[in-house]
Amino acid sequence: MSRLPVQIAHQLELAPQAESWLIEKLWSEQAVGIIGGEPKCCKSFLALDMAVSVASGTPCLRRYPPVRIGRVLLFAAEDALHVVRKRLEGICLAAQVRLEKLDIQVITVPILRLDTSTDQQRLAETVAELQPTLLLLDPFVRLHRIDENASQEVAPLLGYLRELQRQYQLAVVLVHHARKGAHKLRPGQALRGSSEFHAWGDSNLYLRRGPGNQLSLTIEHRAAASEAGIPLALNGHDDQMALEVLEKTGLPEVPEPTSAAEKLLEALQQANEPLPFSDLRKACRIRTQRLCTALNELTQQGHILKTENGYQLSLP
Repeated sequence: MSRLPVQIAHQLELAPQAESWLIEKLWSEQAVGIIGGEPKCCKSFLALDMAVSVASGTPCLRRYPPVRIGRVLLFAAEDALHVVRKRLEGICLAAQVRLEKLDIQVITVPILRLDTSTDQQRLAETVAELQPTLLLLDPFVRLHRIDENASQEVAPLLGYLRELQRQYQLAVVLVHHARKGAHKLRPGQALRGSSEFHAWGDSNLYLRRGPGNQLSLTIEHRAAASEAGIPLALNGHDDQMALEVLEKTGLPEVPEPTSAAEKLLEALQQANEPLPFSDLRKACRIRTQRLCTALNELTQQGHILKTENGYQLSLP
């Protein structure tokens, strides 16, 4: 049995002077990682925006230019194919490119189970044939039947995707849900399931909604500077929608909310209808006086509205 190879430290290869990017400052070249966030935070819109950017050479979110341009392979498990097309067309409109000119290959099977050797092999063969620059899988929950909380079940599946990335030298983006009501946690810690997800990513993007339903983006890299609190908005009309970065200087000043206000906004965000005072008190679990103070402040600031059926968030 031969011993393990070693090399003296000062002879180790030097790292490149600058980070290699797929999309500058947004996603590292040949990185694996997560687009994470609670439901209805536009994770799929962000993934498709990355697809259009890499395939067309136009800046993602009209802000982040791609460094490497090439074919994209996409599997969108939760959306019908006509919905995927309409969303891509809306993003192309914002990017001022034509969808028919882009090399975005969409996997059209209804089910892809990456916890099975058969579908792992089918995906690997597809990647080997098409040689994409970027592989997008949306969302993780539709790709398996494992226990997401069990590290011993999650790690092999993520390991398969890492091996796919290394073997074919592509970037892999995995869309994954965050736990509801995890606003006080760091974005990576808020991801649903095992901590393996956060540890796995070379580049991770997290979407959240804050006070006033404001959508924001956090960028996290293993080997480059990160950035948090980037304000986004989903703009357009009807089915021609696309995400765009907002200038922070153009946003209204929002005071730092108290813990009571945070609980109140979180309860209203999760509700699908106006909540009466008694339901809000139960959901927030705070004293009546503190709840009344928070309601008054947020109403005066325009973050919530009082209706005949109860309280609700103001429209952004």
